[in-house]
Parts: sequence; C-alpha cells; structure tokens
Amino acid sequence: MSLYLQIHPENPQKRLIDQAVQIVRQGGVIAYPTDSGYALGCHLGDKKAIEKIKWLRSLDDKHNFTLMCSDLSDIGTYAKVDNSVFRLLKANTPGAYTFILNATSEVPRLLLHPKRRSIGVRVPDHRITHALLEALGEPLMSVTLIPVGETLPMTDPEEIRDRYDAHLDLIIDGGACHLEPTSVIDLRELPPTIVREGRGDLTPFGG
Repeated sequence: MSLYLQIHPENPQKRLIDQAVQIVRQGGVIAYPTDSGYALGCHLGDKKAIEKIKWLRSLDDKHNFTLMCSDLSDIGTYAKVDNSVFRLLKANTPGAYTFILNATSEVPRLLLHPKRRSIGVRVPDHRITHALLEALGEPLMSVTLIPVGETLPMTDPEEIRDRYDAHLDLIIDGGACHLEPTSVIDLRELPPTIVREGRGDLTPFGG
C-alpha cells in the first residue's frame, strides 16, 4: 500500500517534499504531478526501481526514459548540448517539452536506448516537481504515467491510487494536471525533428 501525500500545488510544504525525497533516495517508485499529466519517478540509476516502472508501464528496452531536471545546468551534465541547442533550450524551458539529446557518460547505461545512446530531458513548469528536484539535488528518472493500452496520461491522483496503490511507494496528490502530454522534440541534429505534438508550442521548433 502506497503512502498518499497531499501537497499544495502552489506552495509545496517542505516537510512533505523532504519526506517524498527520502522515499526516492531509498529506492521507492513515486507518482507525482507535472505540468503535463502525472509521472512515475525514481532515483537515477536505481535498477530495481527502473525495472518496476518498466513492468508497470509494460515498456521494452527501446523506450526513451526522461531525466526530469531542475534547470539547464542539470541538462548539460547528462546530455550533449552545443551552443545552438543551448539557445533553444534556454528560450523554451521550463515548459511542457521533452527533448531527445545524445547522452553523456554520466547517464547510467540502463536508461539509454541500446543503439542510439540517447536520453530524454525535461525542465517542467510545476512547483511541486521543481521543489522535489531542488530537494533531491539531481534529476529524477521519469516516465509519463500512461496506463497499459491507453494513450493519455493519468491526471487524477485518486484514480492513480485506485489503480496503482499496491505497486507504488508514494503517490503525491497535487491536484488535477493537464491531460495533454508533452511535445517531444529531437534535438540531436538541427533543424529539430518533432516526434510528438503535445502541449508545448511547436513554433520555435518549426512546427
């Protein structure tokens, strides 16, 4: 049975954020709100937790995991970013985008696409997510919480509890989220390639 924490979406309570971070550091799998649906998250490189997320989402080894980052400096540690890409990232973060970039050696192998060595990175525009990342001090390994056989992310924490209570260590109730998923932009080569049209404005990327 998972712990269920109600955290204020505008003024996250530090005590509860610290409690959530402790669960992540101890290897827990959490469901948390973002600016684009709820997501599943765990500690970067925790093999057991990542395998559990793969099982919950029925993902194979070719799935691009996302590093939820607090700012651009985090992205620069885990992804290869030249000046042109940096300018694009700076102008469009935080926001409802997932960017696919070439990974650096800092990214654990089990997170990488086996052939491409690519990684998804994201700087969300959500106060609870940002508070979690600030307190954790490193990116959160993340995937959107989309139930098997469905196409849209879950947005209601009560429904998440009904469905996943037995399988998660923590569910953060931060209220309802936007239903639309992020836009996915491949920035490994310029001009950018739009992989998925979602909530983020695509105009800066030629959409």
